[in-house]
Amino acid sequence: MTLLALSSSLSSSSSFLCRNSRVPFSPSSRLSYLNGDNKLTLAPPQFLNAGASLRCFGVPGKFPTVRLRVSTKCEKGNAQNGGIEDEAERFARRESTMPDRFRYLTKEAPDSPVTWPWFVALGFLMYAWRAVLFELSNWRKAAFAILGFVGDLLKFALALVFHFIGDPITSLISLVETAMYSIRAFYSGIVAYTPVRELTTVILLASSVLAIGEAVAPNSISKQPYVVTIAGLVGYAAVQSYISEPFFWTVLLGLYGYSRLIKKRDDVTSALPSAAVLAGVGEPWVRVVAITGYLALAMYHNSTKTSSEEERQNLRRAPPMPLLAAALAIGVRLAAKWAGYRHLTWMIV
Repeated sequence: MTLLALSSSLSSSSSFLCRNSRVPFSPSSRLSYLNGDNKLTLAPPQFLNAGASLRCFGVPGKFPTVRLRVSTKCEKGNAQNGGIEDEAERFARRESTMPDRFRYLTKEAPDSPVTWPWFVALGFLMYAWRAVLFELSNWRKAAFAILGFVGDLLKFALALVFHFIGDPITSLISLVETAMYSIRAFYSGIVAYTPVRELTTVILLASSVLAIGEAVAPNSISKQPYVVTIAGLVGYAAVQSYISEPFFWTVLLGLYGYSRLIKKRDDVTSALPSAAVLAGVGEPWVRVVAITGYLALAMYHNSTKTSSEEERQNLRRAPPMPLLAAALAIGVRLAAKWAGYRHLTWMIV
């Protein structure tokens, strides 16, 4: 009777504890089991009464010894949330019985950031930056010193060169400068003072003489392009008073003798450069005499020419350089005049 009363009292006490802690009690469940996902889950927490192993040792005169084995576990999470997810959380929680919905309340509040170490680092940075600037200034001074030394060496080498060959170099520089200024002055003269009407007359008269020569003696211009160019330059020099008139006549006579005696050309071809220059730059009476005389010479040569002396005329030939230069000067003058007119019109408007 005494043993029955003790067993019933233990069962009632365990039921009371689990009911007060709101933990369902099931005396038939065990500690743990493996589910279908091979994950370890804990059985519902409970107070397990393994029963009272009451063993009475038949020792006379003593109260029977009672060996009571009670195994208890309580719920460690919400079974609806899937229980503990990983080993780290399980290790951290261990025997905690707080539900997950209240677990955020136990997190530690973040500490306020510490700013004073930044000021220490800023001081070190400023010191390092000043040291870098100081070192860079030293390097800059060294670089400037090296460049100055190299410049002094170059000056010394240039002084040596000028000491030995300074006069020829100076003369060459002066020659180049004079040529550049001469070209500039020549171009400025063309732009500002080109006589368009006179040059047009020169081109027409010289072209008529050249046409007569080409009609009677084909390829008479293409045979002697350098002679025609020299004759044009001599005529320009005579007009600009760079050479005297006797020298002008002498050069024209020399060109005729060169073509007739040395090159063995006919009279029409040999007299063509001189006649064209006289027709272009001569006085009015000189022009009339030159054109008339050359026309008569061409007619005489054409009447005495045999059929075996006829040559095939080359139509693909460039115009003579003097005529091309005169036409270019006219074009530059007109273009400059038109540009200046348009510029002034824009300024007025």
